[in-house]
Amino acid sequence: MKISFEGRNALVSGASRGIGFAIAEAFAAAGAGVSICARGESGVREAGAKLRAHGGKVHALACDLADAAAVSDWVNAAAEALGSVDVLVNNATGYGVSNDEAGWAASLNVDLMASVRASNAALPHLVVRGGSIVHISSIAGLAPSARTVPYGAVKAALIQYTTSQAIALADKNIRVNCVAPGSVEFPGGIWEQRRADNPALYEAVRASIRAGRLGTPQEIANAVLFLSSDAASWITGQTIAVDGGQLLS
Repeated sequence: MKISFEGRNALVSGASRGIGFAIAEAFAAAGAGVSICARGESGVREAGAKLRAHGGKVHALACDLADAAAVSDWVNAAAEALGSVDVLVNNATGYGVSNDEAGWAASLNVDLMASVRASNAALPHLVVRGGSIVHISSIAGLAPSARTVPYGAVKAALIQYTTSQAIALADKNIRVNCVAPGSVEFPGGIWEQRRADNPALYEAVRASIRAGRLGTPQEIANAVLFLSSDAASWITGQTIAVDGGQLLS
């Protein structure tokens, strides 16, 4: 199946590396104009340069996604730079793992509220031609997660938000879906770190995945690209676990 986004534009948050960058690159390779944001200015600049190699329009902006005004500013700057907003992918995470005020605040402010704020800012642009919103949750939001209590709870909230938002926006020709990745490994990511500093945990997680390995960012990007495309035109309000069978264990 060939998926084309020629003439359309996608915004991806938290896209300087890992899953977010893979998603942005998949859209760029499919012909879309792309806007990315992340907190680190140098990472955003480097990611933007890589995306420009695909030849399309690229907008890249450093943005603290825990800052409500900054989220709105990014969306509106992206719309102006690209000319339209057809897809919004809320990928950024604060990865709040400690069961304390700081852990809960990190996940609530970025994983949930940045998604809400970006969606609200993008809505006036999305309604012009219709479009798609995809939230990136986690399988931690689909099952109890003793190691990452706030992260799992907030990701579950994002899944519920997906269903409610899909109902609210259906009559505006905007589809809303969610991807829940399993354990994904990439350079500089959490699971690369765990392989080095906690190999027992890494091996236990790897052994729990029916596919026998951790996932790649590209495998998550493939699902996002499909859900955002015309090939998924009758899919809304859904959460798809992309986890190699990890939840089946």
